[in-house]
Amino acid sequence: MEASVATPPAQAPPPPPERPRPGGSGRSAAWRLPDKVGLAVCWGMGLLFCAIAVAIVGYFLFKGLSYLRPWMLVTPASPGFTQNQTGGFSDALIGTGIVAVMGIAIALPLGVAIAVWLSEYGRPAGLARIVESTIEAIAGTPSIVLALFGTIIFASPALGFLSRSTNGIVFGRSFFAAGAMLSLVALPLVVASTREGLQAIPQHVREASYAVGKTKMATTRRILLPASRPQVATGAMLGLGRIIGDTAIIVVLLGATLNFDPVGSVPILKELKGTGTTLTNYIFANAPTGELNNPEKAYAAAFVLLAIVLILNAAVDVIHRRARKVGTWTT
Repeated sequence: MEASVATPPAQAPPPPPERPRPGGSGRSAAWRLPDKVGLAVCWGMGLLFCAIAVAIVGYFLFKGLSYLRPWMLVTPASPGFTQNQTGGFSDALIGTGIVAVMGIAIALPLGVAIAVWLSEYGRPAGLARIVESTIEAIAGTPSIVLALFGTIIFASPALGFLSRSTNGIVFGRSFFAAGAMLSLVALPLVVASTREGLQAIPQHVREASYAVGKTKMATTRRILLPASRPQVATGAMLGLGRIIGDTAIIVVLLGATLNFDPVGSVPILKELKGTGTTLTNYIFANAPTGELNNPEKAYAAAFVLLAIVLILNAAVDVIHRRARKVGTWTT
């Protein structure tokens, strides 16, 4: 008769460690004093910035609505001694739209192409590093430096057909010049946002496309770029905000006029070759410290400009929310 061997009883797994309850001693009560001070400083700075943003928007909302009249949006500026005689800012509003369209029309395709090359190709590696450094340098360059650089370029005789010229002297001021240099302001934002969208797509999505016989170019065009549309749109919106808010490039490359000054007789082209104004230049000239000293007009134009920027920011937020509803890539 065989002896039965008693099996030891199974040991129960150790209980999981207790998690500190919110608000208990394990969360904030056990923090050291420097950590508590740092958290309080972070909260204070966040609330301070929110208060500053609310104060700016609220102040210009009140001031702008007080002085803004519908006829200002459709009336060009005119000479006068009182604020009622100096007209509106329709030319500035149209000029803002022109430079915005021209700037983003250059920055968007160029930025998407650079982002695709850096993210999907990046060869040769040395050239890719140079391009990345160049984009970062452009992002950190003051706009006044870009304006002076644009003056050198567009004042050359080779580009005299893009602006006003007299007796062989090229002035280099036109919507073409301003739009081209403003595109450099938006370019880093488009590149960064598009690269972020492309890099968020898992590698197995690319491999699955290659497995069915698609080339890298076809994969990028039919799969990667459509999936990155929210990030591309976000970069475009942020770039538009930077373009319409710039002043230095407008003053230097578009001139300090408050109305359109066309060149030639060809429709549309004569306005683009000539000088003009935007809302930022109009506000700068009509500010209490400006040459014209029409603060009511400056407040009204500032309100319109602020409203445009807020609409662009709201559009960016809507795009992000819709992208999250559609879903995110999972590895």
